[in-house]
Amino acid sequence: MGATTLITVAPTGAESAKSDVPALPVTLEELVRTAKECEAAGAAVIHVHIRDDAARPTLDLPRLTDTVQALREATGLIVQLSTGGAVTDPYENRLRVLEADPDGCSLTCGTVNFGDEVFMNPWPFMVELYQRTQELEIVPEFELFDLGQIAALHRLLDKHGLPYGGRVHCDLVMGVPGGMPGDTRTLVAAVNALPENATWSATGVGRTGLPVLFAALSAGGHLRVGMEDTLTYAKGQPVTSNAQLVERAGALSRFAQRPPMTPAEAREFLGVKSR
Repeated sequence: MGATTLITVAPTGAESAKSDVPALPVTLEELVRTAKECEAAGAAVIHVHIRDDAARPTLDLPRLTDTVQALREATGLIVQLSTGGAVTDPYENRLRVLEADPDGCSLTCGTVNFGDEVFMNPWPFMVELYQRTQELEIVPEFELFDLGQIAALHRLLDKHGLPYGGRVHCDLVMGVPGGMPGDTRTLVAAVNALPENATWSATGVGRTGLPVLFAALSAGGHLRVGMEDTLTYAKGQPVTSNAQLVERAGALSRFAQRPPMTPAEAREFLGVKSR
């Protein structure tokens, strides 16, 4: 499907505080409104982190279940839940995310220094999470923060077979302090190391957002944007909404003659089942 671009929006994340970033969607109402705007702007997938009533990151299962349901009722977007949560979340809570019955989830292929923190993804946890996605018919997106994690992805597929849906889709997360840098030459090296027939998106964190976006489009990849990853639209100009970032990604993908994929096309592309 070289003729279209899959655009994923990651609207919230677990890192930024609402008090610092007033435009960040943290309530269910804000998240649903954001999802509708981003779908209209060209997004096909929403990568979801949720917050509690005090706007703190949470993996509360009833709240996650309500969120999946609300997004499904209000939009046609593919709902992908984060199994990363916040760096402090215990493994059992991260595994339980799948019980909220999302279309997809993130699966990070290794441990990485994350700024001053450590994002823990040891091998036994990866395997357990992967096998649960296969049983529950949830499509994993393999999050890759470094080239060593691509080797771990090969090992996972060799030992445990293809994911549910039969497609391997990865997201290269670039520019995290502690992970791979967000530049063209690293992106090319990462893409060359991916499993055969794998498809991929790329995310540039912070100021690497635009270089990674251009590099991904030029290399035939797909895009993830959103306020989880980027809070500055241009130097000295804060992002006003997630839709602003999706609109830019959509415009650039049209310039590249690879317009945004519809959610229906994305379901087929990713092997997502209808729920």
